[in-house]
Amino acid sequence: MRPAALLSGLRYLGGLGWLSADAFEAVFLEPFRAGRRGVRAEPVFEQMARVGYASLGLVCLVQFFIGVVLALQMAYILKKFGVTEYVGTVVGLGMFRELGPLMTGVVMAGYAGAAISAELGTMAVSEEIEALRALAISPVRYLVAPRVLAAAVMIPCVTMVGDFSGVLGGLLTGWGALGVAPGLFVRKLLDGLAVSDVLIGVFKSLVFAVLISVISCREGLGVDSGAEGVGRAATRSVVYSVVAIIAADCFFTALFHALLGR
Repeated sequence: MRPAALLSGLRYLGGLGWLSADAFEAVFLEPFRAGRRGVRAEPVFEQMARVGYASLGLVCLVQFFIGVVLALQMAYILKKFGVTEYVGTVVGLGMFRELGPLMTGVVMAGYAGAAISAELGTMAVSEEIEALRALAISPVRYLVAPRVLAAAVMIPCVTMVGDFSGVLGGLLTGWGALGVAPGLFVRKLLDGLAVSDVLIGVFKSLVFAVLISVISCREGLGVDSGAEGVGRAATRSVVYSVVAIIAADCFFTALFHALLGR
């Protein structure tokens, strides 16, 4: 790797770190400082509706088909060893711990991340962000923090709902293709799924939410040209978010395997 490319990458990561720290300060520290206002509730709820409610149907649809595919892919192996009743365990672990958070993060990177970048990029091009600075209003507190907070709250919730949708897809597939009764499917799912598996999935989705929102805001605020720059920012936000999600998933999967042995 060329030194210039390495330096550019480190500078980008540093910018993400400072933006995350500023957003954290605006959400958790400024409300307790004398004469300072925290993040307003109205834009947070507005972003929560856009990130959560508006994307719920799409995430559930994707997760449902992921559950179907997971059950079908495991059908051959389970039949080979004569343990088809464990399809519920496989689907439950796969959805709640790994595929559910990962696929929801990828979907949200394309759905919400690109929208955030395009919206902030348009504001940057039209000099609305400079107008906020001229009025002594922090763009991080006014624009970034509500989006990061909304994503951190809603994406884990959407992930959990999507996980159940994926389990439903696996249940119907196991019932129709493998002849596993729904009661047996659910019993094996509960036997093989630990509370720690669910918590790991929720934690991953929270990390993915912060990555998506911070990267998307960073790309949107960095737009310095017209419509072409807005398009490039939206594209980069999706690509960078997906790469960051997969890298973080790899890291935490290895970490939790080393700590918990599963």
